[in-house]
Formats: sequence, structure tokens, C-alpha cells
Amino acid sequence: MTLDHATAGLRERKRLATARAIEVAAITLVADKGLDKVTVDEISRVADISPRTFFNYFASKESALVGATPEPPTSDAISAYVNASGGTVFDGLGALLAAATEGTSNDTELMLKRRSLLKDYPQLFAMRMAAMREFEDRVREIVALRLVADDPALATDSDLLLSRSRLITNVAFGAMKHAWVSWADKEGGTSLSEKLKDSFDELGRILAPVRSV
Repeated sequence: MTLDHATAGLRERKRLATARAIEVAAITLVADKGLDKVTVDEISRVADISPRTFFNYFASKESALVGATPEPPTSDAISAYVNASGGTVFDGLGALLAAATEGTSNDTELMLKRRSLLKDYPQLFAMRMAAMREFEDRVREIVALRLVADDPALATDSDLLLSRSRLITNVAFGAMKHAWVSWADKEGGTSLSEKLKDSFDELGRILAPVRSV
């Protein structure tokens, strides 16, 4: 490992630790005092950061409570998936989604506290769902690119392309949900991204007999 890689790794660990400290402070304070009675200044004080640092991570106290959503895949990752030769549209999709979740928290305790909080505040739940829908739409667009790369004729049939890309994305997010539940049931133990890869591997084994027909 080079010095640059080691430094980058340290920065990323610090970034994740700070983000987690903010999220824990926000969730704990709101659980104790209520959403309307908690301020960014108070969250920052408990997290031992400045309010300015808070806003480097989250746009509002609500976004800290909702938490980070998966990062959009990089352009290089998208290109590698779209232009992959051989295999099916699902091959490589698990790795693409796993890479997108690597920056999210692997803390099961934090996840369970957030889940409880979102049940108490429907507006926060709505924010979380909106962010995930936006991510899902982006994944569907990437899947559509892969479908067209595999079958250029689909580019002329927008309805069929939309239908297929939606179906594949729904299946992929089902595997993603399976990974989340499996990871939470085991109370961590391994990273969420590894669980996601496992879920897609299992999906591949299930689909294998279908491919051979």
C-alpha cells in the first residue's frame, strides 16, 4: 500500500467516524427530546464538532436523522458494467450496488435506532423513501444502458426498455433488501456490501437453471 492510499484510507475512516458521531447524536437527542426541540448546534456539541463541520456532512438535522443513502456508482464502474461482455444483466449488478453501499454505516445498533425513529416521524420516513427512490431510478437508468448495449434494438422500443429495466431493478432491490435483513439478523458480523454480494450470488444460483433451459 502506498502512502497516498494509506492517507486516503485514514481520511475515509475519519469521515465515516464523524458522520456516525453526528448521526448517533442526532438520533439520541431526538429520541430523548423530540424533533422540534433539538437543534443543529446541540447535535454538534454532543458530536464534539462545530456547526460548520456539521453542514459539511448533512444539509439539516433531518438529513442526519435519515442518514446517508447509497452513493451513485462512479462513471468507471458504470462503464465497466454496461460494456461487460458475456453473462446476463444481473452479472456485475450486485458488485455495482455493493460498491455503492460501502460508504454507508455498518452499525446495526444505529440502523435499528433509526428504524424506530422513522416510525415515529412519518416526514422523516418520507425523506428516506424519496432518497431511495432517486437512487433506484438511477440504477434503473444504468440497467437500461446495459440492456441496450446487449440488444441495440431495445433503443427503438422505449416502452419495452422501461418495462424490462424496471423489472430487473425491482429484482435487484429485492436482493438488496434481502441483504439488509440478513445483515441485521446477524447483527453485523460482516460488512453490508459483503452481504449484498452474497445475496446476488444466491440470486445467480437460483437463476442458473432458468438460464440453462
